[in-house]
Amino acid sequence: MEKVLKQVLREIKPSKKEEREISSRIGKFLKRVQKAVPEAKAILGGSGRKGTWLKQAHDADIFVKFPYNKYRSRSSELSDILEKKLKAKFSINRLHGSRDYFQAMQKGFTFEIVPILDIKNAGQALNITDVSPLHAAWVKRHKQDRDEIRLTKQFFKAAGVYGAESYINGFSGYVCEILTIYYKRFKTLVEAVPKWVPKVFIDIERHYKNEKQALFHLDKSKTRSPLIIIDPVQESRNAAAAVSLEKLEKIKAYSKKFLKNPSTRFFEIKKVSMPELKRKAGKDLLFVIEALPAKGKEDVVGSKLLKVCQYIKKQVKNHGFSLLYSDWEWDKKAYFYFIIKNDTLPEIKIIKGPPKTIKQHAINFRERHKETYAEGKFLFAVEKRQHTNPKSLIKSLLNNKYIKEKVNKIELKR
Repeated sequence: MEKVLKQVLREIKPSKKEEREISSRIGKFLKRVQKAVPEAKAILGGSGRKGTWLKQAHDADIFVKFPYNKYRSRSSELSDILEKKLKAKFSINRLHGSRDYFQAMQKGFTFEIVPILDIKNAGQALNITDVSPLHAAWVKRHKQDRDEIRLTKQFFKAAGVYGAESYINGFSGYVCEILTIYYKRFKTLVEAVPKWVPKVFIDIERHYKNEKQALFHLDKSKTRSPLIIIDPVQESRNAAAAVSLEKLEKIKAYSKKFLKNPSTRFFEIKKVSMPELKRKAGKDLLFVIEALPAKGKEDVVGSKLLKVCQYIKKQVKNHGFSLLYSDWEWDKKAYFYFIIKNDTLPEIKIIKGPPKTIKQHAINFRERHKETYAEGKFLFAVEKRQHTNPKSLIKSLLNNKYIKEKVNKIELKR
């Protein structure tokens, strides 16, 4: 395994030259932001500040820290204040978030500029983004783990479980960093993951005596996740609250496969391949749907696209077809992929109803269906099937109001 990890690290770790070039570019941009907002302090945030960024990174987080005492009563105005200052110097887009932030493009490099209060401890935070520099400071204390963190992030990305957005429900970069620091090495982490049994509890800074005490103090809505990681700098927060059971089980299975046969391919981020999909479909039906997403905040847009995918999957199953595979991806356009068993269903379907003896249920069932009959203890209904083949159903769904409300445009490409 060690040989594999060394090879991966060579491929994902920025070279000294790349580090110098990126640092120079970010430094120049920071000076411009600082000049535009002299009353605040502009700093580099995210993986750039922590020193955990990956090769060929083309983005950076810039935090603009406003003095706490002067601006705490104006927390809700920070985005408006910053926007006015930035617009005089930059071409920016305003993005919606827990506190609105800004995006600036500079020669293929994306800068996200976030207004925050300059706080000394998490208790002073008036918005979740205010705590971000404290996260970076905590991770920076563990410089010896930087390369191990890079391996973890790349592995989780390749597994398809990276990202805490609501349409992903996976592991944030910060959670990957905490996990790596907790287990000390990527190898130790990946060996531990398949053994995880929900709820997994990690309190690296030992804010609480035990899990029971932690669960008593934490907001119950934040402990529904199968993974509870007490934020090292904010004891009232579960840093892994976004992680779903599906993503936890996915990384467990992925880690198990990697341990069985360690290879660099487990660190490769694979895009959906049409030849591979065609091979997978074989004699069954492959559907490719292209959608133009609505404009808006990434998290909101992504959630709408996820709902479209989930709705189609549900309807395919509800109409009696066998869904063999589904996936989706999103950049400027979204693509949904479905493989459905190549079946033609009978024109007539039989629907099983309630027992004859439950009178009110029987009355309701007969009112809902024109043609009913009794057989044994139960009622049954005979109905004409709306769709006898998958293509007819998919075409119909794309004209559905529920779907059309969530995207600007959608069409069947295959």
